Amino acid sequence: MTELRTRKPSGAVPWPLVLVEGSEKSGKSYMAAQFTASSRVGRCLWLDWGEGSGDEYAAIKGASYDLIEHDGTWASIKEQVLAAREVAQKALDAGEKPVVLIIDSMTAEWDDLKDWVDGKARRREKNRKLLERDPEAEITISTDLWNLATSRHKELMRLLMRFPGIVVVTARGADQVAMENGQPTTKRTWKVEGQKNLAYDASVWVRLSRTEHPLIVGARSVHAGIVPGEDKPKRIPDLTLEQLVFDILKCDPKTAHVRELESVPDVIAELMDVIKAATSKEQLTELWRRAKAQDVLNVGVVDGPTVAEALAARAQEIAQDDAQEAEEKTA
Repeated sequence: MTELRTRKPSGAVPWPLVLVEGSEKSGKSYMAAQFTASSRVGRCLWLDWGEGSGDEYAAIKGASYDLIEHDGTWASIKEQVLAAREVAQKALDAGEKPVVLIIDSMTAEWDDLKDWVDGKARRREKNRKLLERDPEAEITISTDLWNLATSRHKELMRLLMRFPGIVVVTARGADQVAMENGQPTTKRTWKVEGQKNLAYDASVWVRLSRTEHPLIVGARSVHAGIVPGEDKPKRIPDLTLEQLVFDILKCDPKTAHVRELESVPDVIAELMDVIKAATSKEQLTELWRRAKAQDVLNVGVVDGPTVAEALAARAQEIAQDDAQEAEEKTA
């Protein structure tokens, strides 16, 4: 008989994933950059994704952040997010102030994924022949391709939701025609321009406007005071992210923790990501200890290697890279 395992909840506030969305030119990037001037945060990292404003906003008084360099590919961006996570964890382990990761924007992320599956759809034999006959033909993206895009998005969100620090993501929002059963209606609704679960996955959702004060649309928080069905979204004049994170959400860096979203598939997927990004034998040794402590060394993904096998394969790759580097130095 399996023994029941329980623990008392701590009541501590987890590290927040903040969504800042709004219409064009409403100050989303400005708010994120302004946050980096706070004396209550440590190193700030800015991943510019399709916006191109990272350099300019460094001119804001007090703003201090490093731009993350990437080549625009999914693999490059994912690797940099993984590297940022390692930096954030090291800062916490050293007792430093929390690292802030800013992604500007998640609208561009979903647009890129839509373009990716659109390209896949167009390259399929049936559609390729259709386009040869009619270059203007409408191509339908099938469900299996949308599932691929959603899977990639979830993979990124899993990293962001478990980031050992503060994450701020921006997205565009717009007033749009409401749809019912796939058909337009006469009603209007506000929509976040991004993957449909983006606002749900965020721990707090802020909407900016060019004409009104910032609006806290919703928050997964005991302290924010927004009870669904009872309280209306709150407008806060001159709201800053520093005020939101530390004073409204009451995130305390001394007790904050990564959100517990563990499931075996997620644990394995996360370990596999970190193993692929490892660059030294020391890192692999630490990952082996971690996997052993979680009792997942002999567990793997479907039709894939176990964690132990992935560690061994990566160790061999690192050894080969080291040997090649040594050979090049002596050549």
